[in-house]
Amino acid sequence: MLSLILSTSTFAQSEKLTLEDIYARNTYQSKGVGQIRWMKDNKRYSKLESNQVIGGVDIVVYDAKSGLRTLLVRAEQLIPSGAGSPLDVANYSWSEDNRKLLVFTNTRKVWRQNTRGDYWVLDLKSGKLSQLGLGLEEATLMFAKFSPDGSRVAYVSINNIYSEELATGTITRLTLDGGDNIINGTFDWVYEEELGCQDGFRWSPDGKDIAYWQSDTRGVGTFYMINNVDSNYSKPIPLPYPKVGTANSAVKVGVVSAAGGETKWFPIPGDSRNNYLARMDFIPESNEVMIQQLNRLQNTNTVWVGNTQTMALKNILTDKDEAFLDVHDNILWLDQAQSFTWTSEKDGWMHLYKVSRDGTTMKLITNGDFDIVEINCIDPIGGFVYYIASPNNYTQRYLYRSKLDGSGQSERISPSDLAGQHSYQISNDAKYAIHRFENATTPPRISLINLTAHREIKLLEDNSALKTKMNKLALRSKEFFKVDIGDVVLDAWMIKPINFDPQKKYPLLVHVYGEPAGSTVQDNWSTGDNLWHQYLSNQLDYVVVSIDNRGTKVPRGRDFRKSVYRQIGIMAADDQAKAAKRIIEEFPFLDPKRIGIWGWSGGGQMTLHCMFRHSDIYKTGIAVAFVSHQTLYDNIYQERYMGLPDDNFTGYHEGSPLTHADKLKGDLMIIHGTGDDNVHYQNFELLINALVKNNKLFTMMSYPMRDHGINQGQNTTLHMRRSMEKFWRDHL
Repeated sequence: MLSLILSTSTFAQSEKLTLEDIYARNTYQSKGVGQIRWMKDNKRYSKLESNQVIGGVDIVVYDAKSGLRTLLVRAEQLIPSGAGSPLDVANYSWSEDNRKLLVFTNTRKVWRQNTRGDYWVLDLKSGKLSQLGLGLEEATLMFAKFSPDGSRVAYVSINNIYSEELATGTITRLTLDGGDNIINGTFDWVYEEELGCQDGFRWSPDGKDIAYWQSDTRGVGTFYMINNVDSNYSKPIPLPYPKVGTANSAVKVGVVSAAGGETKWFPIPGDSRNNYLARMDFIPESNEVMIQQLNRLQNTNTVWVGNTQTMALKNILTDKDEAFLDVHDNILWLDQAQSFTWTSEKDGWMHLYKVSRDGTTMKLITNGDFDIVEINCIDPIGGFVYYIASPNNYTQRYLYRSKLDGSGQSERISPSDLAGQHSYQISNDAKYAIHRFENATTPPRISLINLTAHREIKLLEDNSALKTKMNKLALRSKEFFKVDIGDVVLDAWMIKPINFDPQKKYPLLVHVYGEPAGSTVQDNWSTGDNLWHQYLSNQLDYVVVSIDNRGTKVPRGRDFRKSVYRQIGIMAADDQAKAAKRIIEEFPFLDPKRIGIWGWSGGGQMTLHCMFRHSDIYKTGIAVAFVSHQTLYDNIYQERYMGLPDDNFTGYHEGSPLTHADKLKGDLMIIHGTGDDNVHYQNFELLINALVKNNKLFTMMSYPMRDHGINQGQNTTLHMRRSMEKFWRDHL
């Protein structure tokens, strides 16, 4: 099954797409609306707006219904005493009563994101601006947040947790043992990267206690990156990083009084190095916390309720899967905290359930043969859950709602005449939303809407200037189609050159990702290096295609996603090869002797598999920042999808490109950053050794001290794309 409309028209191009415009000048960068926060009353939202007079930003509040604009915080109010300019606001949050503002500024990178810096509090009533953590080291504060009553702020600094009284500035150090190996209130590299854990402490609902994670990294293997560029002598950079099959940090959850004192620890069963404490939060209006414990294989999630007074634990729910489980942040307590929402694939589809507090009953809220992609809002008063789904087109996204009691059918909220992808930032009462719409030909259009009628109240950004620029390029749109490879029908897209002639023979260039963490075939504005592919299609006269194989992150049900379990890199590459063959058969304008493939990260690994194991199809490839052997990657990610190496030797062996390096026949280029803390440069060097050993010629490019994104340093991104372009010109 392959459907695609062939076009013979010639497009009139008034302007030319250049790599300089894409990567150096950011000519085609879309605009957003910045950080918007719904206020407590759900009738107003706050927004950052540039102050053109003194610099910095004002914080403005808009009434959703009337549009009334109120200047709530002037940039002048964010000028510290003795400073000449306002704070650079990287992030901000409100106290529960919206009377105090917390500003994050002067940020620094921790692992892969800027999560430490300085925090300031502005009291809106008095106008007083105060810096938190005075006396502590500059730019070391992390995850500051108000106590429930807004009288204190807690934060982490250099692996210890502190509480500060806002009225007096008194700072109380709550943990004393934080240091090189002990991490309090935040996490090690792998917890952040693979479980999404960064902020590692929680205020109790009454503000008396703080529950927090502690990680002991002793025993975790240290990987050393080498900095050769910043001095005459090389400098080793140590990174505690647990690779497949090796020891994890020992992680536990404790409770300490916000006034200081001894920490009490929950006696969670199991080996603390072979289980993951993936989530922990207080149950509203209680002294209990819910803790989610994943086993090392990540196929069992044991849910505990822990009493912070007695430290007693009770297992209320155990979720299991024959393959693997994902962790979700969709829990909301209902019925005066006597029940909670839970996301599971137990019926073969990703759905939301309602579970009693004691775990004895579990009722389906959403139902049908479709997946929930994202929960947007759970409205207990209105009795609905609002969520993103796409039952009929896996490349698109729409807002639906279902009744919280599980009755009736799902109801689509997004308009039927706007085909593409929708996302929403919904007020807690589900009456208003910030709505973002886009598709492959429409840059993001962002507006304030009345959600009840899905009626636009105010346009916030339509990217009309960008649309005008794009129209002048007269590019061909992505054409979405389906590929039947026998076992399954896959989604794909195709980009043709502007002056496409169906009588000609074109090289085929395939863009691949192919792993469970993502998808390339999406009907949105930017996924899949869209302008890069348009450039290659139109400047090099290529047809560019991308295909989502089985196992990719698309809403096609549990079986589609988890069919790759214990065979990462194997089934996916085979699906890609079958799809490429089918596409070549169906479209006579494609040259079967000129097929190239490229990908980044997991897509780099997939490129290597296709080049090595399917050399009869793919003649040219570029692999960027790839894993060459799966045991070299971190344990949480790889073990989730592959199991443990001791009981899946064949899967790890056959699923690693290194195993098949001797089969290379075509032209291969490999690219890596030497400072990649995610997929280590080690992968690059070991593949080089294997290729050299087998007398395989190849092209290589390494970028000194660039990380996984290979974008640090002057001109890096443009240089890399130019290098890739030259390789395609020379070999495809």
